Amino acid sequence: MRILLIEDDRRLLESLKFQLEKEDFTVDACTTGDDGLYFVLQGAYDLVILDRMLPGMDGISLLRRLRREGGAVPVILLTALGELEHKIEGLDAGADDYIVKPFAFEELMARIRSIGRRPQSWEQHETYTVGDLRLEPREKRLEGPGGVCSLSKREADLLEFFLKNPGQTLPRETLLLRVWGPDAEVEDGNLDNYIHFLRRRLRTLGSTLKLVTVRGTGYRLEEEDENV
Repeated sequence: MRILLIEDDRRLLESLKFQLEKEDFTVDACTTGDDGLYFVLQGAYDLVILDRMLPGMDGISLLRRLRREGGAVPVILLTALGELEHKIEGLDAGADDYIVKPFAFEELMARIRSIGRRPQSWEQHETYTVGDLRLEPREKRLEGPGGVCSLSKREADLLEFFLKNPGQTLPRETLLLRVWGPDAEVEDGNLDNYIHFLRRRLRTLGSTLKLVTVRGTGYRLEEEDENV
């Protein structure tokens, strides 16, 4: 699962990033509200941990903008403001939870687990099954009608995102952000190479699912029409 951490206290940011990655999360981080809004609107994250007081756009404004744009990603708001009216303002702005600084990392993990238990929320799946494909992300193992194969980490990350969004056209920028992260120096052609690798995997496994190119936009995972 990919988490976006938006926090301007660099010491806290690095500490949280390190601890969350030890819990097997993939974490991207930024320090301003403007950067945070840009990244979160790409739709590439399963959870956002958001500081309330940020340079530029503050956390509450970011949260309201995200919800106005239709973004449904769960958000945990972090803040030093612990008065009741501050909590109400944050929750009314669209936060799923609210943690007052200072806090123990164990509390943050408990809040993350709580959000993961909610219906239709994100959760750390052991497997994803769509059509005739079954992916085990941690083992990077893909099963299909014709057998089983192992995937590279990037192949598994990319296919997981498609399996979580079947039938949806996923923009190239969102796919690059999801798989490589915001700070990676990656050429656009790298995505095409990995799409090629995955298409070859699907053919080898005899799957009826295919990755369709949507010109000028990105790619979509869909099932082949047997009548065509």
